[in-house]
Amino acid sequence: MRLDRPIGTLLLLWPTLWALWLAGNGQPNPTVVLIMLVGTIVMRSAGCVINDFADRKIDGHVARTRNRPLASGALSVSKAITLFVALILFAGWLATQLNMLSVMISLFALVVAVIYPFTKRITHLPQLVLGIAFSMGIPIAYAALTNRLPLECWLLFAANFCWIVAYDTYYAMADRDDDILIGVKSTAILLGNADRSMILVLQLTALLILAYIGINQTLSWHFFVGIILCMGIVTYQQVLTHERIPENCFKAFLNNNWFGAVIYLGLMLGLIEQP
Repeated sequence: MRLDRPIGTLLLLWPTLWALWLAGNGQPNPTVVLIMLVGTIVMRSAGCVINDFADRKIDGHVARTRNRPLASGALSVSKAITLFVALILFAGWLATQLNMLSVMISLFALVVAVIYPFTKRITHLPQLVLGIAFSMGIPIAYAALTNRLPLECWLLFAANFCWIVAYDTYYAMADRDDDILIGVKSTAILLGNADRSMILVLQLTALLILAYIGINQTLSWHFFVGIILCMGIVTYQQVLTHERIPENCFKAFLNNNWFGAVIYLGLMLGLIEQP
């Protein structure tokens, strides 16, 4: 479940919080926030389990993942599947505490989460599938709070999608050499030396969409300060990965936690101080 490594949970949580605060106009229903918070932790845990199940014969050949429980033999496949089912049932119960539109979107989110780990065998674009999977908290949040999916929801979805594909490409760059040897596909392999350039384009696109949302929603200047700070974060990541050293690429991936946090803080202040 990788609860000892919360970066995945945080990267899944930040855009969900963005959506909750935007959909709730700065004052989201506390019960819905709690359900979404717990649901994020549970679904990320379930995603880790199904990912490790899918990669159990591959992870042992990658330096960074060879000690994962299924790859090392410390955990049986049957126990992993049992845990996955238990987590999914709990997540399903959480979804039923929301409205029907939220339940329907949650079912689609589950399908995408299950499919994602297997896509790296058949396409160089698994990051795009992850972009959808890790963005599903956004429409669920809007559905839960407003029972509709306005244009603002899909703009936020698009911004988050671009951001996810960017940071997961950094993640894939850290494993690129191992992945090439074992036949795992990724955008990092597909893009080659254009990887950092495309990441920059995606991150700047995400920030432009977020800025448009801020203008459209008449958020205060605090939000736009957050946008500027994130441009600095993006620049730092580009400098960090200039030589494409795997360890630095992984650090750039981890650094995206600050991107998500800064946008959330700016959004909260932008709504509180809204003119």
